[in-house]
Amino acid sequence: MIAGVAVVRAPAGPAIAPRRLADAVGVSPADVAVLKNNRAKAVRFTTLDAICRVLDCQPGDVLRWEPLYADASDDGSGAGSGDGSGISPGR
Repeated sequence: MIAGVAVVRAPAGPAIAPRRLADAVGVSPADVAVLKNNRAKAVRFTTLDAICRVLDCQPGDVLRWEPLYADASDDGSGAGSGDGSGISPGR
């Protein structure tokens, strides 16, 4: 399960100021700060696409995934099918 989304690094190349990135991507500077500081709960594919176009990179170059729970086999819900989906199998 995804704990959050963070733009953690720009690929090699010239640095781009957060304000300039925000303008080029079409989001607010505050949204860029949320992404940069690992406070985002989600990111739209259109935003990710725009970031990658501006930075000339792939999504894996700017995203980091961390497990939501310490034990990856437990989704923490205590219920469901055990596959982390939260959906119980029909009987």
